[in-house]
This record gives sequence, structure tokens and C-alpha cells, in this order.
Amino acid sequence: MRARGRRLCLLALVLALAGLLMPDASLRTPPAALVRVDSASGVDHPREVLWVLALGSDAREGQPPLRSRADAIQLVGLNLRTGSGTVIGIPRDSWVGIPGFGSDRINAALELGGPQLMAEAVAGLVGIRPDYVFVTTFTGFKSLVTSIGGVTVDSRLAFTDDNMVGSIRQGWNKLNGPQALFFGRARHFLPRGDFDRSANQQELLRAILRKVRAQQDQPGFMERGVLSATRNLYTDLSPTEIYRLAQGATRVDPERFHGCVVNGSYGFVNGASIVFPNREQARRIASDARADAELDGGC
Repeated sequence: MRARGRRLCLLALVLALAGLLMPDASLRTPPAALVRVDSASGVDHPREVLWVLALGSDAREGQPPLRSRADAIQLVGLNLRTGSGTVIGIPRDSWVGIPGFGSDRINAALELGGPQLMAEAVAGLVGIRPDYVFVTTFTGFKSLVTSIGGVTVDSRLAFTDDNMVGSIRQGWNKLNGPQALFFGRARHFLPRGDFDRSANQQELLRAILRKVRAQQDQPGFMERGVLSATRNLYTDLSPTEIYRLAQGATRVDPERFHGCVVNGSYGFVNGASIVFPNREQARRIASDARADAELDGGC
């Protein structure tokens, strides 16, 4: 029963993160995947706490999502007993050791070795070994937001970007698919660049959770989610299990889903701009949240 509960809650979290993905015609492989992390040493946290590494793949047309660089990196913890959660954001340019490849930006681990190596690189920085890795593409993310009728985010900042079309005002913003992708990817005019962007990605996760929770009782909502997931999620789960996932998504309370971003400083290595992550802070956050997926000590 405990294993079954872990699986259902995992799927609930995945559907909340993936948010009813729609087909991505530009990619021949599914735009989302959920894989188990292989670990010789086993999990390093209690069984009632589940950790999922959620990644946004930067795959372009013809590129495999599971072997392209990661553009968004969020380590999500869920307490299966209490329904509370924690999300730890990692700037994509964080300079870390990648097992077997020396030092590089952490987002390169997905390209170099797929989800398993990405999980190892994140565990080496943060100190929490994820149970699963969930990967989605950005075109799929736009479609997901559209399919649930948009999301409403509470932005700490007003901003635009010189590389993308979009504009966000401070406070509440209702966003469609392309606008949500802009909110999660823009960084050039943000005061703290990648760090602010990672925090915005966490607000997007909360916004999706809020929308799923609000729509759970609408006729056809769960059924559309199951159909979309079975078409677009690379997994061995049955439609029945995915339907249970949709039902379980309502157990995640957005008000108890808190986040921190790993801080750091900007620098250069071989002429390339990178982030030197604050490893002490990363380990402190992980130590606080590892056992119960709750941030008692803040960021």
C-alpha cells in the first residue's frame, strides 16, 4: 500500500507539473518523460517523502529532449503524508562537477548523459538524490497552459526582455501558453538574471497547481488530462494509473508549496559566463527539507 501511495502521489505531482501536455508536432519523440533514477546507494530520505527533478529541455526541432541541455532545473519535494512541498531552483549555468566529465554548467549534464547523469549532478550540488526525473519541452509547456485555459501568476517584478516578445506587470497576471513560457524563460531585464528567472519558474509551478486544484470537479477535466498524458508522456503507466494521478493532483496544496533558489555569483570560465553556486546554502536548504519536504529555516 505504501508503494502504491508513493506512485499515485508521484503521478499527481507529474500531472501538475506537466499540466495536460498537448502534442508537439516538431519533435518525433514524446515531449515529456518520467524516468526512475538508478541508485546503487538507495534513497537518502524517508519513504514518505518523494523528490522529483523537474527539467525543461531546450530541445529544438529534430533534437532529443532527453539528450539536450536543460533550460529549467527545479528539484521538487513532496511529503506524501502531509501534502506539503518544497521546490529548490538551480540556475542553469551553475558551474559544478559532472561525474565522468569534469566541471561544466549543470545544464550540460542532460546533454552529456541524459536524466540519470543530470540527477547525479544535482545530487552532487544540493545533497538530495532525486527518486525520479521528469523532462518536458517548452513547446509542450505552451500547449499545456493553453489546454487548461491559462494560468494566473503573482509576479514580484514588472519586466520585458530584449530576446523574446512579452511583458509582465507587477502583481497578478493571467497568462496564456506563450505568455507563460515568456514568464518562465525571460531573464535579461531581471535584476538578478537567472536567480529571478528560477523563482518565476517556481511561481509557474504553483500557478499550475492552483489551476488543477480549481478545475478538478469540472466535467471532462480529468478525462482530457488522461488522454493527453497517455499520448504525450513517455512512461509505462496505464491509463487507469494516469487517471488516479489526475485525481491525486488535488492533494498538493499550492499554499504549502514553498520554494528557494540556490544563490551564487556570476563569473567566467574560459571566456564563458557561468554561475558559481553557493554550495553551503544549497546543502543547508537540502538538510532542512530532505526529511519532510518543508522549509522550516527559509532560504
